[in-house]
Amino acid sequence: MLSGLVIVDKPQGWTSHDVVGRMRRLAGTRKVGHAGTLDPMATGVLVVGVNKATRLLTYIVGTTKTYDATIRLGVSTVTDDAEGEPTHTATTAAVTDAAIRAGIATLTGPISQVPSSVSAIKVNGERAYARVRSGEDVQLAARPVTIHSFDIHAIRRGEHENGPQAGYIDVDATVECSSGTYIRALARDLGAGLAVGGHLTALRRTSVGPYSIAQARTLEQLAEKLDILDIADAARALMPVRELTAEEAAELSFGRRIPASPDGLHTAANPAAAFAPDGTLTALLADVGRHAKPVLVFPPDPGPGLSGPKEAAQ
Repeated sequence: MLSGLVIVDKPQGWTSHDVVGRMRRLAGTRKVGHAGTLDPMATGVLVVGVNKATRLLTYIVGTTKTYDATIRLGVSTVTDDAEGEPTHTATTAAVTDAAIRAGIATLTGPISQVPSSVSAIKVNGERAYARVRSGEDVQLAARPVTIHSFDIHAIRRGEHENGPQAGYIDVDATVECSSGTYIRALARDLGAGLAVGGHLTALRRTSVGPYSIAQARTLEQLAEKLDILDIADAARALMPVRELTAEEAAELSFGRRIPASPDGLHTAANPAAAFAPDGTLTALLADVGRHAKPVLVFPPDPGPGLSGPKEAAQ
């Protein structure tokens, strides 16, 4: 039974759900999920888990992400990206490069961000974008996020269709940010801060945690050869590692506790990946006092009629 991660280079126009559906057919299993949605307009790294590796996705979702983005200043849209109808156009003649850099500086570090109103965030059980499409004025609450870096590569000036007096500015940048950050909200807020409006015209995710675009494969490439990162290798890249003795591995296979790790720093939210002497991923461990408790146990691949990975007994 194939179990591991597939690092997909998501094509433009596909939803993350579309990619999962395609991967189910390629892998021949229903047990497929992804770690962090990409909008249809966006391309790049989408981490997909297959079979037992779907249990790792929870720990991947919260990792740092990196994006290459193009922000257009001088035009606002209803969706804060190029897929929405324009709502406002303004001249950018007075906007200097220095002002753009200063605006980006205010959006770097720990900030409070209001997600786009057409995001997938649920409001009273319904997606925000569905409420907006039905004509409702949706106001989402601000949430803390961290922009680790916001680096400009180019500032390019152009013209709107109605002439140079209403020129726009395109800003190419790379953003490294915490989970939960909306890059189109950064584009919106940069434009708002400069009093000209702004929206996102291009977005490519280049990394999710330790997994990069260099590892990613297109759906066409995956159809020719299904390139799966083994679950053990995936866990080693993602988490702290604990090498077990044969006795410890046997105890964990039954969901039992073993002595805590030497540093005692692993938690249920940030566990250690525990490996048997033969290199097999056995469990995810959290330190509780003097003991390490299995958060999740990975038994050997099951035969017919047997279950797969299971939550450890409390």
